Amino acid sequence: MAGWNVHDIPDQSGRTAVVTGANSGIGYVAARELARRGAHVVLACRSEERGAAARERMVGEVPGATIQLARLDLGDLDSVREFADGYRRAHEHLDLLVNNAGVMAVAQGRTADGFETQFGTNHLGHFALTGLLLPALLAAPAGARVVTLSSMMHMRSNIDIDDLNSRRGYRRWTAYSRSKTANLLFTHELARRLTATGSDVVAAAAHPGYAATNLQTAGPSAEGRKGAEWFMRIGNRVFAQSAEAGALPTLYAATAPGVGPDTFVGPSFAMWRGAPTTSKRAPWTLDDRAGELLWEASEELTGVTYDALKA
Repeated sequence: MAGWNVHDIPDQSGRTAVVTGANSGIGYVAARELARRGAHVVLACRSEERGAAARERMVGEVPGATIQLARLDLGDLDSVREFADGYRRAHEHLDLLVNNAGVMAVAQGRTADGFETQFGTNHLGHFALTGLLLPALLAAPAGARVVTLSSMMHMRSNIDIDDLNSRRGYRRWTAYSRSKTANLLFTHELARRLTATGSDVVAAAAHPGYAATNLQTAGPSAEGRKGAEWFMRIGNRVFAQSAEAGALPTLYAATAPGVGPDTFVGPSFAMWRGAPTTSKRAPWTLDDRAGELLWEASEELTGVTYDALKA
């Protein structure tokens, strides 16, 4: 992995990729570089206006790229189902799903379906999306992958299986950390179930370290917390690596040869910055029983069942 960069991405011609949250930051860079290497890329964005602007910019940066825009709001299961139905009608298979979109440390709130915002968006939305697109992933000729974005912040907190929606009390950073642990437990359990059925679909995870994107400032800005927004902007400017560098672990997990089930890729220097490498992870993200319990709860909450992976 030493020195791995975008020039090492294998040819993606003939492959189709869906990237959630592709209008900015890590998602934008990942989508652009996949398109640059020949993939047909679907930008799955909550805001059609921002998505259209991103698509126009991307086409300008990668002339001749085939880039499609589709609306997807991960905080609304009806939107997730509508996106998945539209994708299946238009495409016979899916080679790569990048579960990138998310929110971070936002004020307490609820999704359209009543879930705590961070758990509902970061985990349940992607759980439902992956399950609904699973038939398309299984139909891929070979080597389909699901890459789910976690964070080094997952190390701050395990999930509370008895209070997944933070009804007993809400702390924004704890809720964020738990949602990122959920992303890794989901990957762990998905990889286990895919392997058990003999599927060649690979479920892996990645994190960007500390990368300068609008993820850090979006919450404080929306809430009018000027001091917190200023603090985040200074941190991004002084300490963070660029979104270009932060996207490398995602791109590695999505395209590099030899990435195995449940691999977790992140920056090489203290999980903070640098070339992609296998990342450290909290031991609770490898707990089979916790993964199974979260899976069962997620199926019940979303109504999405992974029937193709059932024994």
